[in-house]
Amino acid sequence: MIKLIYGRHEKKEKEMTALKRDYSEITPQIYSLAELCENYGQIDRELYTKYKVNRGLRDLSGNGVLTGLTEISEIHAKEKTENGDMPCAGELYYRGYDINELIKGVIRNQRQGFEEITYLLLFGSLPSAGELEAFEELLSSYRSLPNSFVRDIIMKAPSDDIMNSLARSVLTLYSYDNNANDISLPNVLRQCIQLIALFPQLAIYGYQAYDYYIKDSNSFFFHNPDPKLSTAENILYMLRPNMKYSPLEARILDMALIIHAEHGGGNNSAFTTHVVTSSGTDTYSAIAAALGSLKGPKHGGANLKVCDMFRSIKKEVRDWNDDDEISAYLNRIVEKDAYDRSGLIYGIGHAIYSVSDPRAQIFKAFVEKLAVEKNREDEYRLYAAVERLAPEIIGKKRTMYKGVSANVDFYSGFVYQMLGIPEELFTPIFAIARISGWSAHRLEELINGNKIIRPAYKAVQPRRKYTDLNER
Repeated sequence: MIKLIYGRHEKKEKEMTALKRDYSEITPQIYSLAELCENYGQIDRELYTKYKVNRGLRDLSGNGVLTGLTEISEIHAKEKTENGDMPCAGELYYRGYDINELIKGVIRNQRQGFEEITYLLLFGSLPSAGELEAFEELLSSYRSLPNSFVRDIIMKAPSDDIMNSLARSVLTLYSYDNNANDISLPNVLRQCIQLIALFPQLAIYGYQAYDYYIKDSNSFFFHNPDPKLSTAENILYMLRPNMKYSPLEARILDMALIIHAEHGGGNNSAFTTHVVTSSGTDTYSAIAAALGSLKGPKHGGANLKVCDMFRSIKKEVRDWNDDDEISAYLNRIVEKDAYDRSGLIYGIGHAIYSVSDPRAQIFKAFVEKLAVEKNREDEYRLYAAVERLAPEIIGKKRTMYKGVSANVDFYSGFVYQMLGIPEELFTPIFAIARISGWSAHRLEELINGNKIIRPAYKAVQPRRKYTDLNER
């Protein structure tokens, strides 16, 4: 193990000034041109109904437009009845295996499970003990960045958004790969396994550079990953100055990685992976595109909004055990009279699940245990109260085509807070897990796809006659 510690130095501010250039100025001309974009960019919403276009590729019931086939995972949230499709308790399957059964198997054998689930997603079957050991050794062998990569790529251009730092690192790794453009299956598999192995380092080292240069902390440190540790254990090991963590902390983070590893081919980042892969581009470009998708607050950044909302709830609600007071504030949120005035109770509701999100149910079973260990039981009870009260409040205030329940983002941010993970790493932790699913989808597209994905858009701009420049 190598531990590098860099103290504060006098040239720090000067170095960063030389590295940075401000591209953020919005001039009056840009504002004027933006207004022009908006004025001429509006499409009449009635046209979507006229041409039967499902906005967001989803109908009013949340059903996605069928765009492909996959064997990687399945989401089940409705069942057929005599009265049509009816919402049911959510189920999630990885390669045909119920996620609950996979989690129970990991717990029963008291082991870290993310590597086993990654093997399942990539290769379609659960590994034997020998296959799992060989795969874990392979991942460990790839947990090594190119010489000077941390210094030249991560440290010299720190970002205040670690997802951008992660994407830049992924794209830069292209330059270190002598077969970067080879999209044969063995080469792409090699690239994917390397990225799965390296994502924790790229994210955490990116955060350490941000913490030192942008947040202006006194020092930062780099811990090389321990080859004997799992992905979850290495995240905590590399992130903490003393490299210490409890078995419960490692187990819960491992659970978080498992339940975030995959969620169907239709989620935004997985679909992005399929679309970009279908063009024949390289692995680094495809994964960088998926990272850009996951970064969005409507996708991977949702748990940050949940945490921020709860800061407001904790401040405004005096008695966290008073359902009436909690309900009153939630009503104000829904009525756009409190918090960010969006009318949304973040973490409640999902595009597909209505009765329950199985990932949230799994997480909740561990959250209380961690809250006890961290002496944060009062906060857990507040979360549980909001989870219980919010669906009824939303149902009374809005016309809904399906029910709502807590989604996986509702508890994940609270868990990461209790683990001492900085908020800047919340979405990158999601990416560390989801790279397994993205890799499986990229491989599936390469194996089965033979056409570039190109859906149709209906042109609704009326034809116009050209006029010469001096006549406009």
